[in-house]
Amino acid sequence: MAAPVFEEFDPASDCDCPGCVHWRRVMPRSSPSGPLGHPATRKALVLAAAAGTVLGVGQPVPAVAVAHGPARPGIPTGDEPDTPQGGKAPLHGPVGKPASPGKPSNVAKVHTTSRAEIINRAKKWVAAQVPYDMYVYWPDGYRQDCSGFVSMVWGLPGNEWTGTLGTLGERISRDQLQPGDILLFHNPDDPEKGSHVVLFGGWTDYTHSYYLAYEQTRPHTRKQATPYAYWSNSDRYVAYRYKGLTEGASGASESSSDAKSTVYPGDAYFGPGANNAYVTRLGRLLAERGAGRFYATGPGPRWSDADRQATRAFQRAQGWAGADADGMPGAETWSYLVGRKGKDIPGAVTGDSGVEGPPGAKGSTDTSGASSHGVPGYPGRAMFRPGAHNEYVTRLGKQLVKKGFGKYYTTAPGPRWGEADRRNVEAFQRSQGWRGGAADGCPGPETWRRLFS
Repeated sequence: MAAPVFEEFDPASDCDCPGCVHWRRVMPRSSPSGPLGHPATRKALVLAAAAGTVLGVGQPVPAVAVAHGPARPGIPTGDEPDTPQGGKAPLHGPVGKPASPGKPSNVAKVHTTSRAEIINRAKKWVAAQVPYDMYVYWPDGYRQDCSGFVSMVWGLPGNEWTGTLGTLGERISRDQLQPGDILLFHNPDDPEKGSHVVLFGGWTDYTHSYYLAYEQTRPHTRKQATPYAYWSNSDRYVAYRYKGLTEGASGASESSSDAKSTVYPGDAYFGPGANNAYVTRLGRLLAERGAGRFYATGPGPRWSDADRQATRAFQRAQGWAGADADGMPGAETWSYLVGRKGKDIPGAVTGDSGVEGPPGAKGSTDTSGASSHGVPGYPGRAMFRPGAHNEYVTRLGKQLVKKGFGKYYTTAPGPRWGEADRRNVEAFQRSQGWRGGAADGCPGPETWRRLFS
């Protein structure tokens, strides 16, 4: 009987069999050096019998197959990623060593950040096409797997994993999801099977059945429309919002006072799924430039198709086309609106009925209430509906009184739209010679222009 032969085998770094997973966990990782590898490299001892052993003459023993089990099936096809992940670890330097020595703390510190910062960090990895690797760290110190990616976009002080990320967030419902939140699936029974986490980038359609997912998966970081909640194990994903988010629980991405800044907040604040004070301000700025007709209920914090259409109309009024007039407010569109620059949105109507007429028709005019002619911008019909309460109602009432059409007011004009406002507006419209639907008491763009001219 021949003596057994011991063969050293260096398991592949991407093998997912139980044996290799075990050795990767308990042994340090190092880079190969020479054909046999560095002495510190993980090695598994495989017992192989020489030819003619007790297992049978002339029957070679498949030693490597015994150690590794069944052959790896390969990277899954389609959109379901193969995303094994590393454990909790500190940030690493460019040479792959911890930036700060010692074991990572069991309790991660919660640092403050904003939605715009989260999305912008994610976009950097997407642009760099960071390769997926559960053992390698990107120059910013974060591990190049799914949990390292979320640790990076949230700006965490270390690398977390799917088993701890949930402790740094608050569970939210599907309807509360906004850009910067995450969808997390952690399989406690076997974290290597299916556990994954993705960054929510906003809904792609009004049905909320697909969303834009930023994620770290093979072969590299990607941004892709994804079915809610995910391609596989969809019913096991849980939505979380980072505890260190500077926004309040109400979902507004910034406070109203912050939204008054002239600085462009970033494209993460606009688009499907966005719900914040900047969307409200965008709508009001657009309404002042002649886009009020796009809003049925007035500008609000939740992004809608009305915001997109109004933005596109303003962009086209500037002579822009193609990608420059896609209905998404970029930095230049924002600067034009907050700086009161460029042209207002044109449009012709007959009286205030909203029915377009030929050029030169009675009452035909620019719906924008062109501020270039000394007339304040028309804010939109939604500002003058039952239940409306805003500064434009007060401004309208004071101007009616100034023009001599305030006899139905029993008190000074105020911000709440009422029957007295409607009857005074109707009286003014009739004084212009309008009848029927053109004198319904609801101030349209032509009523507004004539009243303030």
